[in-house]
Amino acid sequence: MEGSSSMLDAEAVADLVLLDPLTEESLVQTLQERFRRRDIYTYIGNVVISVNPYQSLPIYTPEKVEEYRNCSFFAVKPHIYAIADDAYRSLRDRDRDQCILITGESGAGKTEASKLVMSYVAAVSSKGEEVNKVKEQLLQSNPVLEAFGNAKTVRNDNSSRFGKYMDIEFDFKGEPLGGVISNYLLEKSRIVRHVKGERNFHIFYQLLAGASPQLLQQLKLRQDCGHYGYLDREGSSLPGMDDAANFHAMQDAMRIIGFSPTEVTELLQVTAVVLKLGNVQLSSSFQASGMEACSISEPQELHEICELIGLDPGRLERALCSRTVKARDETVLTTLTVPQGYYGRDALAKNIYSRLFDWLVQRINASIQVKSDKQRKVMGVLDIYGFEIFQDNGFEQFIINYCNEKLQQIFILMTLKEEQEEYVREGIQWTPVEFFDNSIICNLIENSTTGILAMLDEECLRPGVVNEDTFLTKLNQLLATHKHYESKETQNARHVTDASLPPRCFRIHHYAGKVTYNVTGFIEKNNDLLFRDLSQAMWAAQHALLRSLFPEGDPQKVSLKLPPTAGFQFKSSVAMLMKNLYSKNPNYIRCIKPNDTKSAMVFTPELVLAQVRYLGLLENVRVRRAGYAFRQLYRPFLQRYKMLNAQTWPRWDRGDREGTEVLLAGLQFPAEELAFGHTKIFIRSPRTLFDLERRRQERVAELATLIQKMFRGWRCRTQYQLMRKSQILISAWFRGHRQKNRYKQMKRSALILQAYARGWKSRRLLRELKSQYRRHVAATTIAAHWRGYQARKTYRKYFRSSASTCLANFIYQRLVQKYLVGLAKNLPPLSVTDRTWPPAPYRFLDNTNQELKNIFYHWKCKKYRDQLSASRRAQLQARLCASELFKDKKTLYPKSLQQPFRGDYLGLKQNPKYQKLHAVAKDKLVMADSVRKVNRASGKTVPRLLLLTTEHLVLADPKAAQPKTVLSLSDIRGISVTRFSDGFLALHLKEISTVGAKGDFLLVSDHLIELVTRLYQTFEATTGQALPLHITDRFSTRFPKGDVSITVVESPKASTNGPVCKKKGSNKMEVLVY
Repeated sequence: MEGSSSMLDAEAVADLVLLDPLTEESLVQTLQERFRRRDIYTYIGNVVISVNPYQSLPIYTPEKVEEYRNCSFFAVKPHIYAIADDAYRSLRDRDRDQCILITGESGAGKTEASKLVMSYVAAVSSKGEEVNKVKEQLLQSNPVLEAFGNAKTVRNDNSSRFGKYMDIEFDFKGEPLGGVISNYLLEKSRIVRHVKGERNFHIFYQLLAGASPQLLQQLKLRQDCGHYGYLDREGSSLPGMDDAANFHAMQDAMRIIGFSPTEVTELLQVTAVVLKLGNVQLSSSFQASGMEACSISEPQELHEICELIGLDPGRLERALCSRTVKARDETVLTTLTVPQGYYGRDALAKNIYSRLFDWLVQRINASIQVKSDKQRKVMGVLDIYGFEIFQDNGFEQFIINYCNEKLQQIFILMTLKEEQEEYVREGIQWTPVEFFDNSIICNLIENSTTGILAMLDEECLRPGVVNEDTFLTKLNQLLATHKHYESKETQNARHVTDASLPPRCFRIHHYAGKVTYNVTGFIEKNNDLLFRDLSQAMWAAQHALLRSLFPEGDPQKVSLKLPPTAGFQFKSSVAMLMKNLYSKNPNYIRCIKPNDTKSAMVFTPELVLAQVRYLGLLENVRVRRAGYAFRQLYRPFLQRYKMLNAQTWPRWDRGDREGTEVLLAGLQFPAEELAFGHTKIFIRSPRTLFDLERRRQERVAELATLIQKMFRGWRCRTQYQLMRKSQILISAWFRGHRQKNRYKQMKRSALILQAYARGWKSRRLLRELKSQYRRHVAATTIAAHWRGYQARKTYRKYFRSSASTCLANFIYQRLVQKYLVGLAKNLPPLSVTDRTWPPAPYRFLDNTNQELKNIFYHWKCKKYRDQLSASRRAQLQARLCASELFKDKKTLYPKSLQQPFRGDYLGLKQNPKYQKLHAVAKDKLVMADSVRKVNRASGKTVPRLLLLTTEHLVLADPKAAQPKTVLSLSDIRGISVTRFSDGFLALHLKEISTVGAKGDFLLVSDHLIELVTRLYQTFEATTGQALPLHITDRFSTRFPKGDVSITVVESPKASTNGPVCKKKGSNKMEVLVY
């Protein structure tokens, strides 16, 4: 291990490699002491031991994540975050694929450990919307798999009943891209039976507790768990677990992963089918031939199942109560007994649930796996059963322990390989380590010819009577001399008496201890047969998901080949897993269960000792200590222990290795205890390290005393100097204060004397000034009276001649001033339509009053005009122009005053059909309206679109939106309109224009006033001349065939919709207006 101060506690070392003495008792005692201190994690080198505290501890906070992020593995206290960070940084920075192997018995905390590893990796990897989505999907796969794959056992309330291996894939930056999950050996036998005090899989209880009444009705389920046989008709309550909340969490997780509502519904329907199969009851009957048969005693459950999956009830009943046997070319239908029928029912339930779980894993993989083909890095997390040694061990324990033998094999080989690589890298002589090689046990189980699994498969395929006795006999014959195998028969042959080994059992000496296996059920569980009739019935169902789970049920794909056995499948899966693990750098987490009662912070040494033995922890420590127990880089080692040698303390300016050699040479350790690598110092014995640490602590105490002494002296000197400086400062301030007070007293006395002297002088000066002032006032008064007398005497001669004129001017000025002030207070409102004005109070002010009225009105108008917007100003100018043209001249004008001038009556901008009309003129639009053009020959009218722009006038066909006539404004020579309320007008064109040859145009418009006004303004703005406008009842127009005289007559025969034009000969036309 690489050392740190947190590791070197002699009573509870954080790394068991440093444990001295090394015994089972000291190892367990160390774990217990650390557990008492709430340190649940301990190292064996780079292996993490985790003891389940059965309660939440405040060691998984975001602050803890930051503490272990990018930190050296041994620089901080042992923690699961340390191994997760080390694996993640090795993957990200050194481009090495990683795997984290989590082992331990049920209830030891393996599932929680895998969650913590995944949550830590998610927390320290990069952030981003897409990255966060991938991380959330990876984390949310846990609640889904726990619901369908976990159950309450005697040892654990949330026990994983399957093995899980997840490959998390990262890009070159260390950002998670996705993952792939592999599952191993689901305990499907739990579906049909489980030990009293345990529960079936969580999903059944969660579904019944958390589903809404509508969903339960749709699935044809009751909320009462006691109604269902597969739940042992027991209550569902479990302290500390909220099944309803977990069901909703599972649904949310499925939504985040990407399950569609249809998929979730089908998944729950298949789950309900499995639950209801346990309620299908069979009854016994006898046929006419006397053979026993079975039938469905209560068809209600069967009918509900068939409604859920879309299957004929008769088809499913035949599949459950009979079996089709093919012998050569013959097909025989045989009835089943009640036990055989129940066996088929349970086999169907187990197969449906097992295949449903496999489909669930594949569906999660479809959402989280990486779609791109770019290069990826992989971190695998293996959460699988630890060694299981029960009172009665069956086929499942045999398979599980075989897997753990393979994991132990890879652990030993990879640990030794890592040690050897480090020694070679550092240039240290490698000493071969003796250890127990469990490959002989793995070969005993998996050998392709003489292995236990091979012989089990051979017995399952052998014709004739096959049972567990023949299988055990064959094992005894072939493995009688194997030193890791024994049974009752082999012991008898060796004349060994062992009452602990009963008949129908065999025992294997695993690396973790001896395990006795009962062969009862080995053949049945290895075969794992499902009658073909049941497979075909499931394939015939209309339920899409259930049908996809049984592809072998397709009659077109019937195969007489037996499916592979459970043992063969698991052996192949383990081989692939081992190949995958060998390709990655392994990291180990060994989980330990501290007590059997699931009590918080309770440590049972006997139970822990048993787990220490079958986890092989003592052997792991010995393998790690076979070389050197301690190693550390030269720089941190020198920094920690340099105070132990006078040559290296307090500062070493040369190389780190040279400093370490000088340091250790002065401490006189035996040469065999030390080895100097290229970058690290190696120490063989933990005792040497503890001695080194003891000397350091003593030296640190001495240095601390020295530092305290120097500090106290410095503090006393500093305090004395501060007091002396303070005393000098206080004295100086006191003397200064005393002198200031004396000065202030003298200053006060001087000021009083000065005040008295200045007062005396001022009073004397004041008396003199008053005397002078009185004399001056007297002289001034006498002079004033004298000048007044002289002025009055002179003024009497001229007063009477000009007095009347002066009085009159004064009176006039006062009257005008009063008038103007009163006018300012009574000004009329500022509205331009208000022409009121106060009358003049005197006749001589009439002209002035009228002039002020005009000035005020013009000022109001100017102010109103300044406030107008450009569009409003243009509209008013148009109105003014219309008034000048038509007021008192045409009857239609008063009616047009209530209609605003809109300009665009066609909505050119909103109607894309008319857009190209505007493009023809290529200039600014002034007005767009619908008009009627009078036919020159017949007098009938046709509709036209009229567009007036700044330079052109366009007439277009409204249907095709195509221009018929485009006139330049300079081609128009005048306009004629009538004096009545009609919209008739004549457009006179110049003969020399391009369109003039066609003659003048007669038009009828509903907005005649606005059209003529805008045409008049536009013409004047374009040509600089006024457009001639004739308002008359008789005028002449020029047609292609000659001039025509037009007479306008007001008649009740005319239509209210417009004028009526009648041709009177070739040279006259009469227009009737209403």
